[in-house]
Amino acid sequence: MRRPVKISFVVPAYNEEAYVARCLEAIIAELERTAREAELIVVDNASTDRTGEIAEAYPNVVVVKEPVKGLVRARAAGCRVATGSLIANIDADTVLPTGWLDKVLSEFSADPALVALSGPYVFYDLPKHINLLVKLFYCGGFFVYLLNRYALRAGSMLQGGNFVVTRDALAAIGGFNPAFTFWGEDTDLARRLSKVGRVKFTFWLPAMSSGRRLMREGVVRMGLRYAINFFWATFLRKPFTEDWIDVRAASPVTAEAELHEAGRLDR
Repeated sequence: MRRPVKISFVVPAYNEEAYVARCLEAIIAELERTAREAELIVVDNASTDRTGEIAEAYPNVVVVKEPVKGLVRARAAGCRVATGSLIANIDADTVLPTGWLDKVLSEFSADPALVALSGPYVFYDLPKHINLLVKLFYCGGFFVYLLNRYALRAGSMLQGGNFVVTRDALAAIGGFNPAFTFWGEDTDLARRLSKVGRVKFTFWLPAMSSGRRLMREGVVRMGLRYAINFFWATFLRKPFTEDWIDVRAASPVTAEAELHEAGRLDR
């Protein structure tokens, strides 16, 4: 049995051999820099590549097997074994910047009513003009978030793959909603969490991630999917889109090269 820690990192991963090592190294670097007590859990979600093997090579990483494929199932599987009072949900293609953990712990320490915290993505493998469009999309989403949170009180906003939730709040709402498999899962979680405490989205908590899905599906199409599923999950309490496209890197070299090319790595 592992003793309880302050924060648990849960990383769901399906065939992420191209990205998972860099994700784990960024988390480990944050833990070493801050000397925080934490645990790191990778959920091997029915992978057929070397994802599990790569994760198991790190001595302080716990690998959990979830044989049924699905993002929400993977998140739930990791959270079930997490012992932290805070649970950070980080996607396998995401790289945390220096100072991310300090910001998280500072926010939760300053506000006892805070139950969930999230921030935006910056896509390290997309050109600047696409990231500008993404930022504008976030600005629009932030306006709706403020409207929902303070005026309509109909929900809130989380970025899936870059959010932290308290263990107690997650238990209080009954965990993840199995009705959501991919699209809208973060919006549904934010809506339900907002009933038991404060859910905060801030531009001061960015994380770097791959824009491979955006490149595969297209900016306009993906933006529309996010928007429609946001409103469906908030007001109709169900996903508009129930299927999703799997996008994976061609090789481990590609992921590392993209990060270095973007100048985002400091080690």
